[in-house]
Amino acid sequence: MDPSEDSPAQAAAWIDAYRAAAPGADVLARSGDPAWSAMLEELAAVASNLAHARERVQRHAADIGTGFRIIGETDERPWPVSPVPLLIDTREWAGIEAGVMQRAALLETILADLYGPGRLVAEGLIPAALATGSPYFLRPMVGVTPPGGHHLSFVAFDLARGPDGEWRVLADHLRNPAGAGYALENRLAVSRTLGGLQNRLNVQRHAPFFAAFRAGLAAQCRRTDPRIGLLTPGRFNPSYPEQAHLARYLGLLLVEGADLAAIEGQVYVRTVAGLKRIDALWRRLDPRLLDPLAFDSHSQIGVPGLIDAYVEGQVVIANAPGAGVLESPAVSAFLPALAQALAGGPLMLPNIATWWCGGPRQAAHVAEHLDTLLIAPAFGPRPLGLPDGARTGASLSAEERATLLTDMAKRPQDYVGQEMVRLSTMPVVIGDRLEPRPFTLRVFAARDGEGRWTVMPGGFGRIGDHPEATAAMIGEGLWSADVCVHGPEPVTPISLLADPDSLHVRRNPGTLPSRVADNFYWLGRYLERGEALLAAIRVMLGNSIDVDGGAALDPRTVGRLVGLITGGGAAPHPDSLHRAALTQFARTAMEDEGFHSVARINRLARGISEGSRDRLSADMVRLLEAPFPSHAGMLDRAGSLQRRYAAIAGLSAEHMVRTTAWRFHDLGRRVERAVAVARATRLFGMAGASADDLSTLLDLANSQISYRQRYPTGLARVAVVDLVALDPNNPRALAYQTARIADCLSRLPVLSDDDMAEPQQAQAIAIRAALETADARTLDADTLGDVERRLGLLSEAIARRYFLQGAEPLRAGGLTLA
Repeated sequence: MDPSEDSPAQAAAWIDAYRAAAPGADVLARSGDPAWSAMLEELAAVASNLAHARERVQRHAADIGTGFRIIGETDERPWPVSPVPLLIDTREWAGIEAGVMQRAALLETILADLYGPGRLVAEGLIPAALATGSPYFLRPMVGVTPPGGHHLSFVAFDLARGPDGEWRVLADHLRNPAGAGYALENRLAVSRTLGGLQNRLNVQRHAPFFAAFRAGLAAQCRRTDPRIGLLTPGRFNPSYPEQAHLARYLGLLLVEGADLAAIEGQVYVRTVAGLKRIDALWRRLDPRLLDPLAFDSHSQIGVPGLIDAYVEGQVVIANAPGAGVLESPAVSAFLPALAQALAGGPLMLPNIATWWCGGPRQAAHVAEHLDTLLIAPAFGPRPLGLPDGARTGASLSAEERATLLTDMAKRPQDYVGQEMVRLSTMPVVIGDRLEPRPFTLRVFAARDGEGRWTVMPGGFGRIGDHPEATAAMIGEGLWSADVCVHGPEPVTPISLLADPDSLHVRRNPGTLPSRVADNFYWLGRYLERGEALLAAIRVMLGNSIDVDGGAALDPRTVGRLVGLITGGGAAPHPDSLHRAALTQFARTAMEDEGFHSVARINRLARGISEGSRDRLSADMVRLLEAPFPSHAGMLDRAGSLQRRYAAIAGLSAEHMVRTTAWRFHDLGRRVERAVAVARATRLFGMAGASADDLSTLLDLANSQISYRQRYPTGLARVAVVDLVALDPNNPRALAYQTARIADCLSRLPVLSDDDMAEPQQAQAIAIRAALETADARTLDADTLGDVERRLGLLSEAIARRYFLQGAEPLRAGGLTLA
């Protein structure tokens, strides 16, 4: 039977089985909403069972490139997406939306007062210690009016749904709210799995929210066509994949601190075309690390002088440095009274009940009810009584309890007591069945182009790994869920893409930071270096296609191959040239990261790919991050890796638009290949070369077939050298590489308008000319060695001109600032 015909019955069976086991506080067990049936019918129509549905949505998430990293781990984990979204109807969502907007406006008002007139402290509505006791209160920001007029532009709140259906706020995220990109990626993965759900349930879309946020950032800038960047701590940040996805989706420039320079009150991004002014930064960097001159002087990832430019109103920073002071759990204890005083009514979304121990009465209440409360740090950092962070009073041992109470008596202001939060549950796929799990909801709000708050319809759900209904944190064994706000009214399809008839056509993808150019250049070099090393290993182990009858290579040829490999630092010289020693030598050159082995080259290339997610396709990233092959045979492993390198080269050649970034990638490939071919020709193609030497040279240059087609009578040294070194039509030849290098450099930006070649361009032209006028009969080792040396100098000149050089703001005279 067609699964779509049987899907209503299958969905009903899933719901009946689930409701029999779900608690009364479950969103599905309590609900008579037909939307849940419709959603599960869609799931049954595309998947044979629930386990299949889970695998399918995870595969879509992997295709999108969604991942995250646990602090302390080096490898990314796949983002865990549940195939079952959380459904909220528009009537219930309207209450959440109103409460979120009220809360965002209230927090903005409090921040404006704390960093402004200070009336709330003076009038006793906020204890002074609530601000001064927080490590996120930044004194240099007192009295500073944020450019654009707002402290908050983008906020997030964690909500919990209680057993009675009431939503309450668990936490506020104001410093650098994370998760909006994951909400977007969850929606993409679930939409690809449940393609008909969007129209069937009239699910509200995310695109209008992101468009409004982008417009809101632009509206705060002084220029009408501002340049906006997403400031990231870098690829080792746990949510870097999300940041890269958001930058790509919103059309923002993904920048790190080293990409920026503050000069004479303006902020610029260092690009291959010089310094370009940047008008706004959506920061994902801890504010204390933003500027070592203003805050933490030990910061290595900030921008010296950034805050001076901010104070002068020349750059918008969202959110404003210092906004994190209101994230402290202690603030929650005062928000109900502040809402009455500042907003004229109660909080529409109440907090979980919180007692700040800085007041004697509250401290006594917490001590008296210790066993029924969650005890947490008041300001983020862990006090002496909570070395492991928040704990339930009932879980403390007698010794831990005594330590906590002792320190609470000494420094009560460092602690809060909070009510234990019991959460509603929602269905999640466990094995091949639906089971209830507790969940929390993270919602996002942003300012639009008019400065008003708008709320993302849905956000994302975080699902606990255990049935006990307690608040959960994202980590190993947890799931996330798309959150679909649905209703009876059709939803107009809206995209961040402009109207196709009104779109301004452009063929320049925009600003290329010097750091990105550097990464693309070295990605090309590493990939080419790894391929050349693998070719040498395969030939050395006897994989040449022209060894007569499979006979062993001449020992002198093998010795030169060993020298080629050791010369690149891939492995130490073997004790002998016997087969067993060569196999171990090859294994070291393949696997040992103590040397410049294939494995180490792979790791370096993978590191660059992880930091370039906003510019590389998911397929290329997946190939670069694939695990090292584990075949038993060394030749099989080397062959498998070479085919992977070939696939990556094919993607870059046929799928990457010829942008400036691609040119740097191709430039790196050509420089590295030119060096490798020059070195191989010098070792295997000079006067006195044997047939094995010449055959090896053809193998290393991947030119065996071309040679046999051109010269069927046999090997001749001059003919081999001409094909490998000087033939401008052979894409593996040295002359071809130098011509491509000169062409690439001629198409890169220049810093002056005098139409004169820059140093790196002149050097490339000279190398190309030397090879174009060379003759294979007289080409000698000294000439090839000189070409290698000049290629090294050319690479240094490229780096000096285009890549970051420490803290130098300018890299050439006469550079104008745009």
